[in-house]
Amino acid sequence: MLVFKFGGASVKDAKGIINLGSVVEKFNGEELLIVVSAMGKTTNALEKLTKAYINGDSHLQEIFDEIKNYHCAIMEELFEPRHPVFDEVANTFVEIDWVIEDEPHEDYDFIYDQIVSIGELVSTRIINAYLNQAGIKCQWLDVRGYVHTDNTYREGIVQWEKTCAAINKDIPSLLQKGRIVTQGFLGGTSENFTTTLGREGSDYTASIFAACLGAESVTTWKDVPGILNADPKLFEDTVKFDELSYTEAIEMTYYGASVIHPKTIKPLQNARIPLLVKSFSQPEEPGTIIHETSGGKPGKPVIIIKQNQTLLSISARDYSFISEQQLSTIFKLFSQAQVKVNVMQTSALSFTVCFDLYEERFKKLLVALTAGFKVKYNDGLTLITVRHYSPASLKELTVGKTILMEQLSRNTIQLVVK
Repeated sequence: MLVFKFGGASVKDAKGIINLGSVVEKFNGEELLIVVSAMGKTTNALEKLTKAYINGDSHLQEIFDEIKNYHCAIMEELFEPRHPVFDEVANTFVEIDWVIEDEPHEDYDFIYDQIVSIGELVSTRIINAYLNQAGIKCQWLDVRGYVHTDNTYREGIVQWEKTCAAINKDIPSLLQKGRIVTQGFLGGTSENFTTTLGREGSDYTASIFAACLGAESVTTWKDVPGILNADPKLFEDTVKFDELSYTEAIEMTYYGASVIHPKTIKPLQNARIPLLVKSFSQPEEPGTIIHETSGGKPGKPVIIIKQNQTLLSISARDYSFISEQQLSTIFKLFSQAQVKVNVMQTSALSFTVCFDLYEERFKKLLVALTAGFKVKYNDGLTLITVRHYSPASLKELTVGKTILMEQLSRNTIQLVVK
């Protein structure tokens, strides 16, 4: 049994969906569960729609219409006008109409999940319809009934025992009848509300299904030939890794390598299931395999760039030392605001952290911190992480930049720069 995951770039247009069908067809005879992300940049567009709704933006309906028209144009290339998928997609988008008809809920993250999740529900409706039209027998599955999470919106924590029980109750028998098409990124609560698993969470969804079902492998189909040592959009001389250990892949994703969701590897490592990262435009190429290997460190430095960073320094109002008790209070406030720390440093009088800027969460954190501490911050910064670094690689990366914070370990250096 195999699990495939197709990202948004691979299904951004009709040509991509047709290509998905060609890839799936090559595995005729295999039990196959297909996890699909929202199409193209739909998640970004739905995030924009969510903010417009919260802020009472007059362009709300215009933004929504653009999203619907984008999907409609793709369907018009793939299907005859009277195909049932047009009604299925229209009925799915109605769920957003229901949300935006009411006054905004006070919890931004809750609203975010109810709106942004529609992207995956729509994309899988279209892809399931196309595959069946192309003679590839498939069933559409609502993942929210199988991946069970708590109520942590935008970062749903998977309830593993309940999730695996639900998956193993239904999925094996369904796979005997044909391929399954389901959504990545989404989960469901006990109250039947939708949660999401964090940006790029479709990889994690694939690993959840694979781990629960004991799959032979997971393949994630990307717009790159495999896992590279750096982002090819930012660096010209990138190299592809033929293989990586689970440990190295976990380290890379922890530091922000966006090619794989950070939580993807652990369930696969526990179950000894290999993860293949391959190009959807060159499916015959080997890509990169992540598995249990004792291979040495990569032959070239791994460079990870994270934009839109905030550097925040916290100190006591009475100039007392930053103690363990104060750190405990600070970390509790970060946890309550759902702000994840990328780098941190402690001095006698201050505690400094770098993190991704999510405006709503940062506002909540700032209010909580300023009630008991002095706070100052810089935003619009960049975090550079280099694993297996060399002095030459560091010099090249920092030329013309001001280093605001530096952290060094045996294998990794992190620099916050502007």
